[in-house]
Amino acid sequence: MKKTFNPDFIPVKNEILQCINNFDSTGENLSLGQRNTIKLFHLESFILNIKSFKKPNFINQIAYGYFRKSKAQRSFEYATTLSKLQIGTPTPIAYFEKRSILGLTTSFYACEHLENVFEFREVIENENFKNREELIRQFTRFTVSMQNEGVEFLDHSPGNTLIRANENGSYSFYLVDLNRMKFHEKLDFNTRMKNLSKITHKKEMVVTMSNEYAKITGESENLIFETLWKLTEMFQYKYYRKKRLKKKFLFWKK
Repeated sequence: MKKTFNPDFIPVKNEILQCINNFDSTGENLSLGQRNTIKLFHLESFILNIKSFKKPNFINQIAYGYFRKSKAQRSFEYATTLSKLQIGTPTPIAYFEKRSILGLTTSFYACEHLENVFEFREVIENENFKNREELIRQFTRFTVSMQNEGVEFLDHSPGNTLIRANENGSYSFYLVDLNRMKFHEKLDFNTRMKNLSKITHKKEMVVTMSNEYAKITGESENLIFETLWKLTEMFQYKYYRKKRLKKKFLFWKK
């Protein structure tokens, strides 16, 4: 089994390896999805969060085994890069890969589990969420700071940002589900707007985000809103069209 550790966690690597080797029979279930499984393991000094990625299909076993980096490796490397850029993400700890002659069979990404956090999705869905407008504005500032570092988070959606309330009234933001990212010297305007277009379908939120974005960057608020709203509508159309087609396909499959 291939394994790579964050040097800071070498002293506890044996405990972490034990969690990996006994992943199926131990640990606390956090997320049981059709694709991936996330479990928590309570070690002496911290809570370990391990994500087990679904076994790739025949073609992807070969691709991930010989030609492409696995999702676990990308998650670890991207989290390490984000940490160096001082962009919030759970501390990366290690990744593991199991292989056969054919290629990759199983992979795991381990990070430190964050407690007392909530998803940005909750802010979007609950119009009475405490400090909702301020949270939207701080989230926008967080996004701008990420973009200023040349980070293009391809899965920048409401469920992939965790938030922690700080004692001074501010909020800390953490990116999760990191295996699809790109890093650039600089992001152009359309890429930055497209990066925000998956966040919400609610027009009033897009108005607030556009206003805050303009304050930070000095760019035209009207241009930001018109571009972002157009891209948001396009994304929503494609998203629900895909859902309808999938539902139709599954109906005939039955």
